Amino acid sequence: MATTISVLGCGWLGMPLAKNLLSNYTVNGSTTTASKIPILEAMGIASFLIDLPYTKAPDNLLTFLGNAEQLVINIPPKLRNNGTENYVSKIESLLSYIAQSNIKHVLFISSTSVYGDTNSIVTENTALEPTTESGKQLVAVEQLLQNNSAFLTTVVRFGGLIGKDRHPVYFLAGKQSIENPEGPVNLIQQDDCIAIILKILATKAVWGAIYNAVAPFHPTRKAYYTQKATALHLDPPVFKETASNGKIISSAKLIHALHYTFSTI
Repeated sequence: MATTISVLGCGWLGMPLAKNLLSNYTVNGSTTTASKIPILEAMGIASFLIDLPYTKAPDNLLTFLGNAEQLVINIPPKLRNNGTENYVSKIESLLSYIAQSNIKHVLFISSTSVYGDTNSIVTENTALEPTTESGKQLVAVEQLLQNNSAFLTTVVRFGGLIGKDRHPVYFLAGKQSIENPEGPVNLIQQDDCIAIILKILATKAVWGAIYNAVAPFHPTRKAYYTQKATALHLDPPVFKETASNGKIISSAKLIHALHYTFSTI
């Protein structure tokens, strides 16, 4: 009988991830949108309508967790339009129910926003100094999960997510006076995100670790977005010729541990 994996959050990244997992696993998938339930079911994913936080778990949350051995938590903080959301409480509401389940391994999808503004190369050993509320709550959740002895947690900190239908150049195209022209980009393709998650889930030796996951290509913002706009026949963005800064996120630890080769961006 195939191992069961639960994917909490079947959105832009979680849905294609769950679909890919079906090749080797039985998959439980959650969504907060009722209209997605039949879509997930049609793929062969056991679907659950789950919206955190819960002070008292409904039966479907216990079922979603209960028969799985691995859990992927892929629900990012939604703080851009709602600065009052308590993301930490969402994850806290899960913990006692994870402990009651068969789950031994948790993979938490985090972000490089946990690092502060710096002009240096950033590794997993760099001090965490988030400047956004989202980054601060991600740090708290990372620590909450990794300090829980009921299961082992691996944290993956993704850079800016891009894909066929999602790219910042569409927002930047034609805009004027954009800051930070010489700052480096730290991006990762959706396909790489999925491939990395699949490798971690299949590799027992990497549990309990933290990994940065950013493509090891860091052109300047001006060079990269100008080239991308031209390739997509969009009006190129216009950058201010001002002083620039920015960090370069290193994925060397992940590349070594997983023997992984990134796609170009």
